[in-house]
This record gives sequence, C-alpha cells and structure tokens, in this order.
Amino acid sequence: MKEKIEQLKNIFSTNTRFVLTTHINPDADALGSEVALARYLSDRGKNVHILNHSETPDNLWFLNEIFPITHYQHAQHSQLILDAECFIVLDTNSVQRFKALQEAFNHTHAYKIVIDHHLDHESFADLYLIDTHVPATSELLYTILHTIDETAITKPIAEALYAGIMTDTGSFRFPQTDPETHIITADLLRRGVLPYEIYQKIYESGPVNKLYLLGKALSTIQLHHQGKVAMMILPRSIFTETNTEESDVDNLTQYVLSIGGVVIGMVVMEMEKGVKVSFRSKGDIPINELAKHFGGGGHKNAAGARIEETTITEIIPLLLDKVKNFIQ
Repeated sequence: MKEKIEQLKNIFSTNTRFVLTTHINPDADALGSEVALARYLSDRGKNVHILNHSETPDNLWFLNEIFPITHYQHAQHSQLILDAECFIVLDTNSVQRFKALQEAFNHTHAYKIVIDHHLDHESFADLYLIDTHVPATSELLYTILHTIDETAITKPIAEALYAGIMTDTGSFRFPQTDPETHIITADLLRRGVLPYEIYQKIYESGPVNKLYLLGKALSTIQLHHQGKVAMMILPRSIFTETNTEESDVDNLTQYVLSIGGVVIGMVVMEMEKGVKVSFRSKGDIPINELAKHFGGGGHKNAAGARIEETTITEIIPLLLDKVKNFIQ
C-alpha cells in the first residue's frame, strides 16, 4: 500500500484536472470520502469536480458545504469527464455502480483510480487502493492523506472523514471497528470535529415522515427459518403513504438484525424497476456470498443487490430458499 500511496502522491502533484464519483444512492462514507479528497485537492489549487449519479440525501447535505457535489447530467457534465486528467472512484469498485457516468467514463482518456474497501473489484482502473479490512473508505482515505502530508487534514476534511467512518461502522459497533479506527477518530477530534454535531446532522435532523416510514416498515417484519432470518418488506406504496423516498431507508437494516435469535436480516424494497435487497448477518456468516447469487456484493456482514426485471412477490421465495444455505 505504501508504494501505491507514493504513486498516488505523484499523480496528485503532476495533474490538474480531477473528476470524482461514487456509487448510486450514496451514503455518508461515499460522500464523505469524495468531499474530503475533493477539498484536499482543491486546497492545493487543483480543478476538481464531484459528479454523482444520484442526488445528495437531505441529511448529508451539510457535506455539500465542505465541497460542492454535482448531480450529474450527461449533456451538461460529460465534457468534464472527457477533459479530466484523473477520474477517481470512491467507495465502489464497479463501473455499473456509477450508472449515468458510464458512457462518458468509457470514452475518457483520464487516468483511472479506485479508492475503496469492498470485496470483489472489477478490472477497469489503472490504480487500485483497496483495503477490505478497514470498516470505511473514509478510514482508508485518512491513512492515504495522513501518509502524504499529515498536516493536510484540516477541520473540514476531518469532519467529512468522521461522517464516513462513524456511519459505516454503525456508530463504532460493527465487527470491523478496531483499535486503529478509534485512534484515527481520536485524531479527527483533535483536529476540531465535534461528534455530537455530525451525529445530529445525520441522524437527528430528519422530517417526521421518516418516523412514519419507520413505523410502517417495522410492522412488515417477518421471521423465517425457526426465527433465524428476519425480513422487512417495503412495497412502493409505503413510500407514497409516508411521503418518503428510497434514500430514507438508510439505517433500517439495523432493526431486522436487532431481534434475538436472528442471524440474518434482509430489507427487501420495491423500486420503480426491480427490487433492492440489503443483507446483514452476524458472526462468521458471509452474507456477501448470498448477495452474489442475486448479482450483488459487499462485505462479509453487510451487502446488497439490485435485481431488475423482477417483483417483490417473485424474489422473496428465491431469497428464502437461498438463505437456508447460510444459516448456522
């Protein structure tokens, strides 16, 4: 990794035009790592653009104040990708995961870089900085920036990194959270981060509709396979009834795994075209392997999949059949 960081340092110093992106429906780790890196490069006089397929969720809009995040429109923004010297992908390692940018990405001559912590990366970039042992891409980016120049992590950059680490570790309770994670977050606090402010912005500033969604979502939970599997089912109607949207589902997965005896939790959400499934597991159950059966992936204990051309009614029996192979 040290050699790759040194290579990245040289790329940063010798290039001027950068485009950054991340996966569809970005979470705080995706946006936090994007914003932190963009701010770092911008502070050094670089021309930087963050272009994302999806709009920024309301509860993460404060990151836009650290560095502007642009909702990608092909007609307006494709030339930025074509003119870029470096195209950097954060918190995903799959081209399909940045959707609308694919066409311009396939035609750009920019040097392509991936900074990520997920398993099973695709081969499309020139340089990969991937560490599947860290709990968040933002933690990996901290290590990268700190190695390049430990004075580079200003308070705004620290806030963006903290948002990513705090959320992707489940507020520091997920299995991959280790002593190094706490050492890093302690350093971010020393650089001016106020944990309660970041937490409030992300988790305690939402509209009451999100609570209405939570109430209806909890009432859909079903137990299967002798109570070892919990499934939450979210049809499109639930969003209409509560005036909410897909981005408001973030964090609901914790509830299906909070039930005693449950070792695997799934949130099955109906989309306009197809179904999205979020998978969670406890202990040594490699839930990412289950996600792979449905064209998805992720981490050992947290993964996801988007299945097109199907319905909730069709996919649930398939999920319940496949999950039997992972129950311990």
